[in-house]
Amino acid sequence: MICLQKKLLFNETLSIFDLKRKGEMDKLFDIKFLDQAFDFLGCLDKKHYEKILFNIRKAQTQHDPELFKKLNDEIWEFRTLFQGIHYRLLAFWDKTNSENTLVISTHGFVKKRSKVPDNEIQKATQLRVKYFEDKENSERR
Repeated sequence: MICLQKKLLFNETLSIFDLKRKGEMDKLFDIKFLDQAFDFLGCLDKKHYEKILFNIRKAQTQHDPELFKKLNDEIWEFRTLFQGIHYRLLAFWDKTNSENTLVISTHGFVKKRSKVPDNEIQKATQLRVKYFEDKENSERR
């Protein structure tokens, strides 16, 4: 129940986040949250997800590996350190639309070691494959 209430608050904040960035012309990319990323953020305390969204907005306008870092050929991570907690949202690029570069955030987790766990990278890779399969199937219809 608490997580559901937090998700509703997160949804309101995300709407404000989207409104604020509509006027920004110097964005490097747009972002879309897959369900698992949305659920992860929605279960965090308000100050925590607001800090993560703040860092994502910064990453959209500047090249900063402290905020958005490449992990391998396909997977990237949004990085946030807040109140001693290392938050990570894994993501990948969708450049199939030549007009808008889109970053898809797959899921999030709290990082407990210095290296991103391989299973989290594998999960992001699987979600990436599914995303492009679903996208291709929907375009065929």
